[in-house]
Amino acid sequence: MTAVQLDMEQARFNMIEQQIRPWEVLDPEVLSVLAAVRREDFVPDALRALAFADLELPIGHGQTMLAPRIEARMLQELGVRSTDIVLEVGTGTGYMAALLASKAEYVFTVEINPVLASAARHRLRQAGVANVSVETGDASEGWSGPSPYDVILISGALPELPDAFLRQLKAGGRLGAFIGQPPLMEARLIIRSEDQAFNTINLFETVVPPLITRKRERFVF
Repeated sequence: MTAVQLDMEQARFNMIEQQIRPWEVLDPEVLSVLAAVRREDFVPDALRALAFADLELPIGHGQTMLAPRIEARMLQELGVRSTDIVLEVGTGTGYMAALLASKAEYVFTVEINPVLASAARHRLRQAGVANVSVETGDASEGWSGPSPYDVILISGALPELPDAFLRQLKAGGRLGAFIGQPPLMEARLIIRSEDQAFNTINLFETVVPPLITRKRERFVF
């Protein structure tokens, strides 16, 4: 192993121990996935040295990559199982899709920007992730595809959650979302029960970038 590789492995270890564990991410399966999926392969080349920093990273087209601790916490809270069919809204670089795919049967991830979608497909292919389909479109109000889904993750903030997402969640399914507007947002976990009721758990307060929609995209340069 080269000195650069050793530095990367140390940085990955530090990310897990210093950022992620203190955020109550203690599930051993989730920690194993975070150790195995190479985050540095999913950040823009110019920001590779910051791959493990406790930062949101700009990825172009007005979009950002969420901080590692936020991604890790959401992955843990969703409790993804090996038989789950997952929908992710907001592919970005493809990193979160790769994490989800490490635990799920299959992931459908939707990216509104075709340039980012193409780059994510390339990164996932290079990483050998075969159980992900990157689709291009605006899924901010749901994505019918092969719905209903076992798990839905919306990787950007919405002022409120469209009802379409609730309809596209299976009984027993889990949905993770960031709801609200700056300076007040909450990460929420919504669970659909067998009797079609919904239980909402407020996980933590945060501020994350808004999900890009067709309306918002017109103002991104």
